Amino acid sequence: MDLLEDLESLQFEYGIPQEDSILLYLQGRFRGLMINACAHATFFCKLLCNLRESLHENQSSSYLSVGPLHLAILDNTELKVGITGGGHLGKQLAGTLLQLVPIPAESLRISTRRPEALDEFQKLGIQCFYHNSHLASWANVIFLCCLPSQLSHICLEIQTSLEKTCIVYSFVAATPLPRLKLLLNHTNILRPRYECVEDYVNIWGANKEVAAALQDPVILQATCPYSPAGGITLNIKWLEGVFYAALNMCTARNMATPEALLLLNKLFFSVHFKDTASCPKFQPTDFVSKAYVKNLSQKRSFPWFDLTTVQLKQTPFSQHLSTSIVLQDHLTHLYCDLFGISLTKEQPVVSTGSPSQ
Repeated sequence: MDLLEDLESLQFEYGIPQEDSILLYLQGRFRGLMINACAHATFFCKLLCNLRESLHENQSSSYLSVGPLHLAILDNTELKVGITGGGHLGKQLAGTLLQLVPIPAESLRISTRRPEALDEFQKLGIQCFYHNSHLASWANVIFLCCLPSQLSHICLEIQTSLEKTCIVYSFVAATPLPRLKLLLNHTNILRPRYECVEDYVNIWGANKEVAAALQDPVILQATCPYSPAGGITLNIKWLEGVFYAALNMCTARNMATPEALLLLNKLFFSVHFKDTASCPKFQPTDFVSKAYVKNLSQKRSFPWFDLTTVQLKQTPFSQHLSTSIVLQDHLTHLYCDLFGISLTKEQPVVSTGSPSQ
């Protein structure tokens, strides 16, 4: 029993002047942003793990052959994740990925200027060191959890070590995508962008690890890409980037267009619902222009997509994603399902408005 747990004098709010107490909502907002960031990174890694497993199962079929990006074909299906930065975000992200994806300890590495401060992770078998270029050359996905002042130096260190197929996922909100693309000389970049609405409601709880908070159905549903509950919204262009990143993985395996779409339909839809007839089905024109589709043979792969352009400009997928309520509903169910929370048709989805565009 912790006798100090509820001691008033040890609480964050104790001793704050009355005139400053109005700013206490920022504490909840900070926690909400942290939970959203870790939740969406976890969702993304779960999808990548499932996709890599499906690609591995099909590797011996006639649809797969060694193409120009043969280095992307690994001997195993394990997703290798690197994190730059061992601060509060880096540690919370690492703990969440370990527990909820789950990423095996040997498949997660952290590069930080103070690896000795990550003793709890090293005891779990996670390699913690200070060598950003080594991390970049090893990882399939690398999360940038550094300070804005450190970003330029880190990008300079890792840009020559990045494989074309490596996905750089940036949490550095102060640096826009065009700048990141220039610093890294890389196109396979994802950057979620969050906005806080005026009608802020603190539903994010307190004194819980992020992984534990995401087991709460109310908190989890509030992090859904199409839910502004809790006062924090996610730019849906990020979700577009997730789909195109999945297509890039198929292209890296030299997978023909029909097989790539079949795999995405299986990954995102029908296996999660009994009524498969109502599931939407992706078509080539959902991702590339009609003119391009006319010249796209059945044996040809999708082109390699620049994820920075996908997140900055309108794509063939933009209107489809923003206007199809059926697609949004299926994605919401998939999102919750990947975290172990199943929504029934009778159960309302936590959504009170449109996502940020």
